Amino acid sequence: MISGDTILLVLMLITSVNMARYLTALRSLIFIMREAHPLLYQQVDGRGFFTTHGNMAKQVRLFHYLKSKEYHHHHDPVFIQKCDRVRELFVLSCSLVGVSLLAAMLL
Repeated sequence: MISGDTILLVLMLITSVNMARYLTALRSLIFIMREAHPLLYQQVDGRGFFTTHGNMAKQVRLFHYLKSKEYHHHHDPVFIQKCDRVRELFVLSCSLVGVSLLAAMLL
């Protein structure tokens, strides 16, 4: 039988890999956003998004943009696909973090 520690370790590993995938997709979205949607790039502080002095209110603006699916009205299909991918990976990562925390409390 598999021990609880092994299950928790594997779950944490899967969660960390998916978080890395999410951050990579977010970084590529911001890179594409510079050309595809320059106004949004400025609104979310694209240049300083991943820095320690990044403005949290501007980062939340990107979260609301993706949450409300405002990108579906954009003209660039590559930008729309990247936004969809980032949104899906964000939901997956949040779900995995929640499941991992629940499993850590139960085991």
